[in-house]
Amino acid sequence: MFTRLSIPTPFQIGPVNAYLVGRTLVDPGPGSEEAWAALLDSLEARELGPTDIEQVLVTHPHPDHFGLASRLREAGARVVASPTTAEIIADFEARLDYEQSYFVPFFERHGMAGSTAETVTELPESFLGVAPGVETDRRLEDGETIEVAGTGVTAEAVQGHAPGETVFTYETDDGEKCALVGDHVLNGITPNPLLQPPIDEDGERPRVLPAFNRSLTDLRERDFDRFLPGHREEIETPSQRIGEILASHEDRTENVREIVAGGPTTAVEVMDELFSDLPATEYFSGMSEAVGHLDVLDERGEVDAREQGGVVVWEVAE
Repeated sequence: MFTRLSIPTPFQIGPVNAYLVGRTLVDPGPGSEEAWAALLDSLEARELGPTDIEQVLVTHPHPDHFGLASRLREAGARVVASPTTAEIIADFEARLDYEQSYFVPFFERHGMAGSTAETVTELPESFLGVAPGVETDRRLEDGETIEVAGTGVTAEAVQGHAPGETVFTYETDDGEKCALVGDHVLNGITPNPLLQPPIDEDGERPRVLPAFNRSLTDLRERDFDRFLPGHREEIETPSQRIGEILASHEDRTENVREIVAGGPTTAVEVMDELFSDLPATEYFSGMSEAVGHLDVLDERGEVDAREQGGVVVWEVAE
């Protein structure tokens, strides 16, 4: 049903997969000139132009997935996303400001030097050039269905990789159960659920990795036939691939438990043990891994956190 278009990105992950069917485009790519040129070439090869696109669906609010939505909306397309995604892509800079204000003190409390925490949280500012704000014309709630090229496609909220993340599920004429999964499930890569600040400033920080594991488990039990991911090749054995990702997460969680068993440990020390010589550009991802697996162990009652000298340390639970 969907045709995959490979759109270049300036990120380490490489090209993003945009998906086209009829006059609908899913995740058009980052807002760069290179990506725009590649998208125009792909459309032209199918005798289409930007004014032919009627709707743009966005799976989640990361710049490599939504950046070109603003140009397509200016050309006449309507933008469709979940309510949370809609709030973020309307003003990505404001979202980044919020994340920076939250994570500088958060990283310091978890063992990172203040100057390093500031550097790590400032790095994503380079994303702003490919993440122009865009208004959403239709906000799809969890379970709502939208017509795409004559087929009903259902928006389903998932948790873990990004706030407001949505997978779009549908059934082909042959009865095949498929889903456009964004970065929730990837082929050959174990997705990293990035740390998220509280939805409300006074709220609790989402525990993204435990939520991600539950979300993946729910998807695996539904026996999909095919996944269309946001990067790399299609996934023809979804349940098997999800099982591989969950097993990888479990191995890493066990590694973290062994690190904490050595004595009171900060999240930064966990990150350093997991990833030697990690460049500062990857510290946010590294801390997401460290804190995420500590969250898993905490939910299981296997570790406890306490403050020591103003820094949070983790120990094996008695």
